[in-house]
Amino acid sequence: MITTDFTRSIPIGGNALPFSLRGTDGRDWTLDDFADAKVLVVFFTCNHCPYVVGWEGRVHDLVTRFITSGVRFVGINANDAVTYPTDSFEHMRRRAAEQHLPYPYVHDATQEVARAWGAQVTPEFYVFDAERTLRFHGRLDDRHDSAAGAGTPYLADAIAAVLDGRSPDTREVGVQGCSIKWS
Repeated sequence: MITTDFTRSIPIGGNALPFSLRGTDGRDWTLDDFADAKVLVVFFTCNHCPYVVGWEGRVHDLVTRFITSGVRFVGINANDAVTYPTDSFEHMRRRAAEQHLPYPYVHDATQEVARAWGAQVTPEFYVFDAERTLRFHGRLDDRHDSAAGAGTPYLADAIAAVLDGRSPDTREVGVQGCSIKWS
């Protein structure tokens, strides 16, 4: 488990950085593709991390819960596929199909986006308002291994607050997960 140092990341109040990344659906996705979103959740993820796998069902639930409210999600995999072949683009495509991922799953093959954003861990969540100002940075909740044991729904609370035009009560919470596998 790695806990992040947020001093390297986009600061709360900072702007989302542009990207153009190939999705498992075969198209290139950019920040502009989410211009209509009232809230945009960008998260760094991968195929194999037990933290990602542990929270995956709850991510799906949040997408379903908030989609009609104008919230969009995009998952970015920046792991080095040479060292971690299960994170290759082909494996991403298989996983997206098998898991019926309800959001664009895109590949940061050069790791330039992850470096620019200061991402360090999978999963690592960034919540932006309609102006693409960062309002929350952190983890989904406090128990990756058990939805039943989770106490604080950090991500859900942050999304709801931003939708309501409020600042989240928790704007940053230490991220737990697997380190991004750098080339």
